Amino acid sequence: MQVLIINGSPRKNGVTAAVLHRIEENLRKAGIDVLFYNLGEMKMSHCTGCNYCYRTGHCCIEDDAELLSKRIEEADGIVLGSPTYASNVSGLMKDFIDRGHFVIEQLLHKKYCIVVASGENYGSQDTLKVLKNLVLFSGGRLSGKLRIQAGFNDLEGMIRKRKGEIDYVSQSFIRAMRRKQHYPIQSIIHFFIFHLGIKPFVKKKGTLYQGIRGKWSKLGIT
Repeated sequence: MQVLIINGSPRKNGVTAAVLHRIEENLRKAGIDVLFYNLGEMKMSHCTGCNYCYRTGHCCIEDDAELLSKRIEEADGIVLGSPTYASNVSGLMKDFIDRGHFVIEQLLHKKYCIVVASGENYGSQDTLKVLKNLVLFSGGRLSGKLRIQAGFNDLEGMIRKRKGEIDYVSQSFIRAMRRKQHYPIQSIIHFFIFHLGIKPFVKKKGTLYQGIRGKWSKLGIT
């Protein structure tokens, strides 16, 4: 069993990273293979909006964004974390979302996921919502969510106060993967999003989106 953890903060030792590393520690203790990536250390260009990926099934830009998408395809679980910038995810995380084949290509199909948003004020609610919607719209199974309000670099205080909650979410995530847990309400939400929105849109595009239909076929999506 393998889990991919993606730190969307440009800071390797900030609050977001501290939460993600605590989750990583819990997963490793449970015998789960973990791959940890800091987006700030990766080579990743902006999406150019060329639709090449929709036609062919892969991006024309060969960089680390494609590597991460491939790693996600191979993983059983995904943990996404981002700090809050202007009541949204970080620029790094937004670039990865744009490049990552998520919603239309259903990259997270049946993947178990945790989302983490950190920030000093109420704006982190919006960041968490962006990440939650990303998982649900991309076919993932949202097993846990964490909204961490903490002061800049208040790592020790944050971990001390939130350690129990982080550990609880980690254990729930582990159980969900092992039991192959289903989430009926999430499934209903995704059914309507996919069959009433995404699928008709792709069908209307015809051969321009043939790469997407190829991805769906590999995933067993009809």
